[in-house]
Amino acid sequence: MRKYALLAVLMIATVPALGLAQEETAATPDPTQAPTPEPEPSNWTSSHSITVGAETVTYDAEVGSIILRDDKEKATAELFYTAYFRTNGSDSANRPLIFAYNGGPGSASFWLHMGIMGPRRVVTPIVGQQAPPPYPMEDNQYTLLNQADIVMIDPVGTGFSRPAGEAKGEAKGEDFWGLDEDARSLTQFIRRFLSQYGRWNSPRYLLGESYGTTRSAVLARHLQRANIDLNGIVLVSAVLDFNTILFPDGAIMPYIVNVPSFAVTAEYLDALPGGKPADLAAFMQEVEDWVLSDYAGALMAGSAVDPIRRAAVIEKMHQYTGLSPEYLDKSNLRVTAPEFEKELLRDKGLVVGRLDARFTGPTGDLLELRPSHDPQSSAIASAYTSAFNAYVRSELGYDGEREYVPSGMARPWNFDREDENIGFGLGGVPNVAPDLAEALTRNPRLEVLLVNGIYDLATPYFAAVWTMDNLNLPPDLRDNIERADFAAGHMMYVEQSLIAQWKETLDRFIQRTSGSATTP
Repeated sequence: MRKYALLAVLMIATVPALGLAQEETAATPDPTQAPTPEPEPSNWTSSHSITVGAETVTYDAEVGSIILRDDKEKATAELFYTAYFRTNGSDSANRPLIFAYNGGPGSASFWLHMGIMGPRRVVTPIVGQQAPPPYPMEDNQYTLLNQADIVMIDPVGTGFSRPAGEAKGEAKGEDFWGLDEDARSLTQFIRRFLSQYGRWNSPRYLLGESYGTTRSAVLARHLQRANIDLNGIVLVSAVLDFNTILFPDGAIMPYIVNVPSFAVTAEYLDALPGGKPADLAAFMQEVEDWVLSDYAGALMAGSAVDPIRRAAVIEKMHQYTGLSPEYLDKSNLRVTAPEFEKELLRDKGLVVGRLDARFTGPTGDLLELRPSHDPQSSAIASAYTSAFNAYVRSELGYDGEREYVPSGMARPWNFDREDENIGFGLGGVPNVAPDLAEALTRNPRLEVLLVNGIYDLATPYFAAVWTMDNLNLPPDLRDNIERADFAAGHMMYVEQSLIAQWKETLDRFIQRTSGSATTP
């Protein structure tokens, strides 16, 4: 069994369970012990309205759960969701339906929910530390609810969702907490949801952020094998090939695909030795071309690289990233993302944000090689957590006893694959790009929208672009992938000025792929 310790926030460390095999005997039932009661599905429904553009949209909000079952119809989990159904406009049976979630693995969906997807959103007006509570909320006039119905999913072990009944494992999460296990549970959820709400003929979409993009690639493959095709997949801050972000021993590509993000970060933070370029887009293209040519060649040469060539690469890398030539020399031209975050503004006593490099914070120990915290997470996490808990209880009417778990329960996470011929790269690091390639090949009408934040150092934009360029697709299917870059970080909806761009980009994608261009 392969288990991998992956980076915090985007991934959760996993530890192999060690034990000795032994013969098991059936336990004698205790007649005095009452059987565990079957969980019952829950539902809280409320009605609302919102103005989107010049249009009034009325909708029902449902906080509910669906019971997941094994092949003997025994309950294994109660999976919660918040669904928004438009109640005016076109026939609901044919309206587009978006299933959305965050990442982790093991993160609840409240980030996307309260940032951009739901009809209400928390207001985070500045790039930096937010003011203390109370946190303001407002109607989200940029919600997609005028175009599509929305289902915010909290996978098992997040939000209110919990394993139950016949679920296996010490924490009862063995059936759910893994690459394929997670996709199997959400495949069952989607099947049951489509049946319960009579939505089998609706245009269908997956929208995931961060590890949620990993989930979407695997889930699309599982859904397809269950004869459930998709219209579109929206990948927000994507990571499919973990080799591009984990810097495993012997790897070269992660160093190559991270440098463009270092460059735009240094440009934003005024750390480029030559000053700001006149044209940011042209600067990005210049750096992307350089890393795939001169820089990649120097790294491929290894210790045999010509000293003059090496010196030229160091100087160019200094001009592009703001890191000193001495530091680049000592690092042997190889700088990881955490090292860059710590080093770029070290002389100012600041650390650069991992999820959003525009956020900076006190560096702490100046001698540490890596950051002790992420300034963006520290700045906004309380606002999102508090706003969702207030919203779901006071506005959506949830009065259940469960506490909403933002993250941390769904562990350990199994990165093994059911099919050992798919899903691993250098050193056994997970790579689900082949899952997405298979989904596109089997369903040539499937389209993908890749949404990047250029200041994202957790899932760097060029790493995602390079992964898409290397799916080994035929030329006609390459056109099924659309790229949309935002001048933002990992969570582009945090930036107030950019949410109109989000709305416009997503509206166009849904209209084009669902045939709903003229039907609200």
